[in-house]
Amino acid sequence: MKAMLIKSYGEDAKFEPAEIEKPQVKVGHVLVKIVASSVNTVDTMIRKMGKALALSPNTPAILGMDFAGTVEAVSEGVSAYSIGDEVYGCAGGLADLPGTLADYIVADANLMAHKPKNLSMREAAALPLVAITAYEGLTRAGIKQGQKVLVHGGSGGVGHVALQLAKHFGADVYSTGGGDKQLDLIKQLGAIGINYKTESVEHYVSKYTEGKGFDLVFDSVGGANMINSFEAAALNGQVASTVSMCELDLTLAHFKGLSLHVVFMLIPMLHNFKREQHGEILRSLTQIVDSGGLRPVLDEQQYSLEQAEQAYARLESRQAIGKVVIEN
Repeated sequence: MKAMLIKSYGEDAKFEPAEIEKPQVKVGHVLVKIVASSVNTVDTMIRKMGKALALSPNTPAILGMDFAGTVEAVSEGVSAYSIGDEVYGCAGGLADLPGTLADYIVADANLMAHKPKNLSMREAAALPLVAITAYEGLTRAGIKQGQKVLVHGGSGGVGHVALQLAKHFGADVYSTGGGDKQLDLIKQLGAIGINYKTESVEHYVSKYTEGKGFDLVFDSVGGANMINSFEAAALNGQVASTVSMCELDLTLAHFKGLSLHVVFMLIPMLHNFKREQHGEILRSLTQIVDSGGLRPVLDEQQYSLEQAEQAYARLESRQAIGKVVIEN
């Protein structure tokens, strides 16, 4: 089969086309012919940082985690899928799991689900990593109907999904963005936009919550912005973070009695730990999509498998609006 290989890591790491052996299905797994995959920030980090990240695969490596495609073979012990089924998932591209920048992937049946009928393959490939992350963060934080929810970075990959899911769960949703394009998208997705460059946390907390703070803050920005999340949260509020590799003074969180939920959605893949939960989340997401509650936003630029390098560069440029997708 055709694959795009990384033979060494670094800032200028190249993707090289290669013909490699087609993988064989194994127990508990499904062979999927990949139609589309998407690029996530963690993929670009692996490419640049290599073994400085403990989760990076040995080279030569096939990167890429998300996929959408068609089932071509099913192993013994797998009853949920049949040949010809359209599926999507997040199942490779790290540690000892070959990725999705290839014609085929042998995916753990617990890390996938049937593709939403309302989505194209390109759209479905955009969802798994970011949607599982958003769903896990919101549900672990106990999102409830009628809550006031703030999503930091609501035009980003994870953020634009978290925004829509929060709306689906019945919350009143507000979201930060840093420019007209970002704020326009946030508004289109049904949230009230906040320009973090011109509005202070104190100002928008006063404006939208009468100074009480948001019941739940979903922070897909992280770093120093975590302090803004603590400031924006209500007393005994919930904060979910997807980017918490930083040093922080937790004094404010202490005196407000905040609960912090750190989401690292790669744990099931890395440690073969409760992988079935990802399949369950994806099945729930399929229902939400097919009910009209969620639709991914795709970047206007389109890329083929041979253009993987340009696709990664597009995401790294921060010029993309929506998910960057690669088609086979």
